[in-house]
Amino acid sequence: MKSMMKGLLFDPTIGKIVVALISILVVVIAVKIMNRVLERYVSSNDLRYQIRKMVNIIGYVLAIFVLSIVFSDKLSSLTVAFGVAGAGIAFALQEVIASIAGWVAVSFGHFYRTGDRVQLGGIMGDVIDIGILRTTLMECGDWVKGDLYNGRIVRVANSFIFKEPVFNYSADFPFVWDEIAMPVRYGSDYGLARKMFLEVLTEVTGHYAAESKAIWKTMTKQYLIEEASLEPMVSLVINDNWAEYTLRYIVDYKKRRTTKDTICERILSRIDEAPDRIRLASSTFELTAVPDLGIRILQAEGK
Repeated sequence: MKSMMKGLLFDPTIGKIVVALISILVVVIAVKIMNRVLERYVSSNDLRYQIRKMVNIIGYVLAIFVLSIVFSDKLSSLTVAFGVAGAGIAFALQEVIASIAGWVAVSFGHFYRTGDRVQLGGIMGDVIDIGILRTTLMECGDWVKGDLYNGRIVRVANSFIFKEPVFNYSADFPFVWDEIAMPVRYGSDYGLARKMFLEVLTEVTGHYAAESKAIWKTMTKQYLIEEASLEPMVSLVINDNWAEYTLRYIVDYKKRRTTKDTICERILSRIDEAPDRIRLASSTFELTAVPDLGIRILQAEGK
């Protein structure tokens, strides 16, 4: 028994396993200490998140590096076995491998980053975490209107960036265009209506147009894209029922709902000031003619 214990204690393989476990334990403790230090001394949530992710990645790399050094003399004899096993694992875990490849693409390809609002895998939301296998979103929309949070946290596989388009609402240009349709009755003062709508748009969204000009100029230098009109715009079309004005404006991607609310409220207040000159339209039905009805009353015989 003593000879067996002695043989195990001086077995090179056992010694390497012990060294590997101790080294990995040291790496884990160092990573935890670094994360504690970050929470104490880094006040910015975004910066703390990025550094914590980097520290975790460095920890993984160090652990793999230590294992490769400790067992370097054993790896060469297992090359063929590793090759066969690797082929089987790659086939069985192709979705996992695609997700890891997606994480690498996201990390270095600037598809999105934490804080961006994206639509990924058919889900729209704000990116709150980017893991090796999955991206975590705080979902917007679905049963909630107006691009607002609905409370669900969704984890989408990173492999979706290779399968579907990735819509980013905030990457290079953190503004979006939005529109409001305003139906006006025929016979209203069309010039006054256009002037009123444009004044309200300028009051509410004019500062967004000014802020976005410099960013759009940078976009035109980076991409093959034409100059676009960033100022508020009002256009008119007519149909069978009313004259329809389309109010087009640029807005911060996170403030679509509140901005539209402010615009509609101010327009209604301005219309109430001139009720005889501008009237909003609604769906109506008009009967143009009623056919003549011939009615005969037949009395039964004997009555």
